[in-house]
Amino acid sequence: MLEIIYQDKALVAVDKPTGLLSVPGRGADKQDCAFNRIRERFPEALMVHRLDMDTSGLMLFARSLEVQRNLSLQFEKRGVSKTYIALVEGVIEKKVGFVDFPMRKDMEQRLPPKHIVDCVRGKKAVTEWKVLERYESSTRLALFPKTGRSHQLRVHMQGIGHPIVGDNIYGTAADRLMLHAQSLELAHPASGEPFRLECPVPF
Repeated sequence: MLEIIYQDKALVAVDKPTGLLSVPGRGADKQDCAFNRIRERFPEALMVHRLDMDTSGLMLFARSLEVQRNLSLQFEKRGVSKTYIALVEGVIEKKVGFVDFPMRKDMEQRLPPKHIVDCVRGKKAVTEWKVLERYESSTRLALFPKTGRSHQLRVHMQGIGHPIVGDNIYGTAADRLMLHAQSLELAHPASGEPFRLECPVPF
């Protein structure tokens, strides 16, 4: 089962655990995912966006085609403000900053899929960050992606020399990837009013 963070007639928000796929993969062993789990309880649920398998946190599902179109358009037009919490390797001295590194898929590495910075052929990718707390050998950050590239936060943190703790692709493997989708701010698809959802950070 998935923990329900919020539900109404238009949408459902859940807390996706780390290690769970957002959508089914190829093969019988990759059918357990957030989408299939939520459809057991809400058969009408429709996908709106995804999280990496290793990323935990807030995921939205629409409960009608009309709502799906509304929410998908908000994500596409960058009308949704997203906040992630991450624990990164090393101590960051600055309080705030941003990363503007274009990205593309690494076609030379298929499994696991990987993305790289490419200033010539990459697509624009921008992330703002803010230090929340410093520890002896790591830093807790709030991350604010302004674009929605796959693996964007993971690649950007690696790109500035502070990979996310537990990143088995771009950093050093650990028990889990220390990256969590904490909150979303958007216009509610039914009322049009400002709407905020928040999901507690498990680390």
